[in-house]
Amino acid sequence: MNRRLFPAPTVLALAVLALAACSQGAPVNTAAPQETTAAPPPPQQSVPDPDADPVARASPPTLTPVALGIFEPGNPVAQATTGKLTIDDLELKGENGSLYKTERVAIVRGGDQYSAGQTYGATMQVEASQTVELRRVIEQVPPKETPANAFCGTVPTGFIALAKVSESTGDVVKLMALQGSDLPAATAQGVGLCASMFYMGKTAEKAPA
Repeated sequence: MNRRLFPAPTVLALAVLALAACSQGAPVNTAAPQETTAAPPPPQQSVPDPDADPVARASPPTLTPVALGIFEPGNPVAQATTGKLTIDDLELKGENGSLYKTERVAIVRGGDQYSAGQTYGATMQVEASQTVELRRVIEQVPPKETPANAFCGTVPTGFIALAKVSESTGDVVKLMALQGSDLPAATAQGVGLCASMFYMGKTAEKAPA
């Protein structure tokens, strides 16, 4: 059997052509390799130091009383309900034995309404800008000799409003007593006027500034 032999240069040329054909058929990836970024570590959580000083917190605002001291009755209603009146920080005490233990609940103005259409200023005869201290009555003792002469008679007194007006002859304290359990306001239900009166005299103890 005759075998046909190709010269060595011819074989080498055929190999180069075959390699070139393979290179043209296969796609070449020219894209840059993607970088892999590791996720950042979670933020370090602070642990409270049990030995650290506690954070100072602002205290709630203090309601300043408008009048403290001893006052003489200025009209017949004041004379009948209390006589000489002592106004302390937490109670009002009449010379006739009446006692009203109170808590201060708000500072309002004369133009504010204590019930629908009724203002402190109109009832107490003070300016609309006048400061009025509002106290809730938490316990009361009627006058010893005439129990019916309590601020609201036989009905429990709900609130007492106080306003002080300084005049040349001394301090005038306006007082009004209200019945009802709702906080006096324009939308309050069941709040009504029991009595309005005033007292005369210089305060024995000045209200704190």
